[in-house]
Amino acid sequence: MVDAMSRAGWRITDQRRTLAQIFAATDGYLSPKDVYDQLTVKYPSVSFNTVYRNLRMLSDMGVLEQFYFMDGGLKFKANCIKHHHHHLICTNCERTLTFDYCPMKEPLELPGNYRILSHRFEIYGVCEQCQRDPSAAAKDA
Repeated sequence: MVDAMSRAGWRITDQRRTLAQIFAATDGYLSPKDVYDQLTVKYPSVSFNTVYRNLRMLSDMGVLEQFYFMDGGLKFKANCIKHHHHHLICTNCERTLTFDYCPMKEPLELPGNYRILSHRFEIYGVCEQCQRDPSAAAKDA
């Protein structure tokens, strides 16, 4: 992540190094507030807007992936792999599985001569493990 920031011409500050370390140490998803809470431990004067702006810029660079959870709002995760893929996301535990099938490879009839620049495809459901756990089923209901 730090290399990507440097290649993009960003000044590599201690705060940005810490931001990269937060995502390196986290396997799951982090909301902007999660990141802000972790950064303010070391940098109490950092603003939420600064954190959010950095997360969005890192997402635009492809270093972070962003997901919108129906109940949990916008969350970010370190980009998991370099090739084109999509995600199955468990709404209970937020476990994510990647899959390579891309529905965009099928011909689309789009209105207005629309030109697609990029796309995302995520399927939300309940993973196999959560389906077996009765307490997870209650959360899904």
